Amino acid sequence: MIKSLSEFKQAKVQAEENPGGFWSEVAREFHWKSPWKQTLDYDFSIPEVKWFIGGKLNITENCLDRHLATQPNKTAILFEPNDPTGEVQRLTYKELHTRVCQTANMLRANGAKKGDRICIYMPMVPELAIAVLACARIGAIHSVVFAGFSATALAARINDASCSMLLTADGGFRGAKTIALKEIADEALNSCSTVNCCLVLQRTQQEVQWNFIDKWWHEELEKVDDNCSAEVMDSEDPLFILYTSGSTGKPKGMVHTCGGYMVYTAYTFKNVFQCQPNDVYWCTADIGWITGHSYIVYGPLANGSTTVMFEGVPSYPALDRFWEVCAKHKITHFYTAPTAIRALEKHPTSLVEKHDLSSLKVLGSVGEPINAEAWHWYDEHVGKHNCPIVDTWWQTETGGILISSLAGVTPQKPTFATLPLPGVQTVLLNNEGDEIEGEGEGILAIKHPWPSIARTIWGDHERYKNVYFSAYPGYYFPGDGALRDADGNYRITGRVDDVVIVSGHNLGTAPIENAINEHPEVVESAVVGFPHDIKGNALCAYVIVRDMGVDSISIEKEIREEVAKTIGPIAKPDRILIVSGLPKTRSGKIMRRILRKLAAGEYDQLGDISTLLNPEVVEEIKRQNS
Repeated sequence: MIKSLSEFKQAKVQAEENPGGFWSEVAREFHWKSPWKQTLDYDFSIPEVKWFIGGKLNITENCLDRHLATQPNKTAILFEPNDPTGEVQRLTYKELHTRVCQTANMLRANGAKKGDRICIYMPMVPELAIAVLACARIGAIHSVVFAGFSATALAARINDASCSMLLTADGGFRGAKTIALKEIADEALNSCSTVNCCLVLQRTQQEVQWNFIDKWWHEELEKVDDNCSAEVMDSEDPLFILYTSGSTGKPKGMVHTCGGYMVYTAYTFKNVFQCQPNDVYWCTADIGWITGHSYIVYGPLANGSTTVMFEGVPSYPALDRFWEVCAKHKITHFYTAPTAIRALEKHPTSLVEKHDLSSLKVLGSVGEPINAEAWHWYDEHVGKHNCPIVDTWWQTETGGILISSLAGVTPQKPTFATLPLPGVQTVLLNNEGDEIEGEGEGILAIKHPWPSIARTIWGDHERYKNVYFSAYPGYYFPGDGALRDADGNYRITGRVDDVVIVSGHNLGTAPIENAINEHPEVVESAVVGFPHDIKGNALCAYVIVRDMGVDSISIEKEIREEVAKTIGPIAKPDRILIVSGLPKTRSGKIMRRILRKLAAGEYDQLGDISTLLNPEVVEEIKRQNS
């Protein structure tokens, strides 16, 4: 663990001058069944990246087995249920190991084997983490789909990866609601031909329809023991697929591999959060997102930490639930999204002050850039000016945190992610692709691979190349802009492509537009993001309909329902404007830059619109906004 600023600077130099030697030293801390023959081989022009070539391992032996000799009775997962009066579960490393092995045997008994893709569509309960680890134990590739996604979105992800098995639950609790997960899964499976087994966890005890491929989780567990050897995996074997929205219609199935992902997530967890042996770490994300994969499951468990899983929401049964849980379990490390912070800061600070938060040592922010007001509220009212805030920048594609301060070790700066981690070589580029030296603002890019970089998009390597490596040859292009101060600190300024971050979730505008265009009355649509006090960004949909005299309220309601059905409730536009046209160039290209300015009310920043094919549309939209 890096413990001082001088050690951090030394690690940065070592990682830049000799990446192979640096990461080899880090990787030797783990259990490998066979050592690697070569640390790194890469070519961004193909693109191809390989780390720890020839090394053999199983990530679950590093997350579970190796801790059994030293701390078998330490709490590995602490589960806080949706209902605060419900049963808190504490799974020790020994108990978690037993349950993972038993679940892995259940998967094997039902036909799962190394290389199979298994889709997981479950609520935030311990069995979700257990299922993820059980897949990794037997070498099956897990594909977790967030339980807030629709049947259509679930089916698309199952079909894209040709999953042979689905793990789900009868339902899930979320605040005051009960979500009918099995019903949604059944609808999805109507259009999925590859799934031949569906294992169903009992969580809500609600009635469910039973199909010939369905089996109860608890009944299948009773048929197997807990003796399960770990499958030997190559470092470059796929560990999981996780889908993220892109600027084109189809979600991108990012592929992460066993060796490099393990090494990098464990290293970043250890150094960014500075967890000590008796600390209790809570990341409020869902395992359906990359944050949950890396910093609820794999990163903390590889370090032998206690990680909290939370089933509920910050506002149920009251708006002090986060702080109640922090006090109840004496949380030391609290990692959440700016969206949650902004939502909670709108309410009386007495909701925070009524709870003893003196156990907190480190605060974290993830999902999107944090604004200054939220940062200072978080620092003052939650951290009491005693807790460093790690403002972490990374993506599904990166696997782990790339830019962040290290808690209490490197300087923090409000609204800045600050410095790249050792081994992460960031640059700023201008529009021509030339590197900007010193202070400046431009396009963020990375010129050398780190161990947890996604290796490809499942089934579409050409798309992987086009999206991330073609715009600026020789660099990985994450799609974000940034500014850099005189000390080298980075502040992320937002997306430079057609992806909008809403409440920390990357939402591609193209799939939302496709869903809107399915409405029989819609001719064309364009979706853009605009600033929102709570969500950071919200979605505005500009919609052209066949008959401008239609009932706009009904149309708007139907559009939102279609988007929720096709993608999920998180993608519903906050604002829908029925318009007669969209601002376009004379070649027919929609001017989304202008639409974004209009949605944000920045009328004085529209620039010259006289060259548009239809400048009168801009005035029409202005009138609608006023």
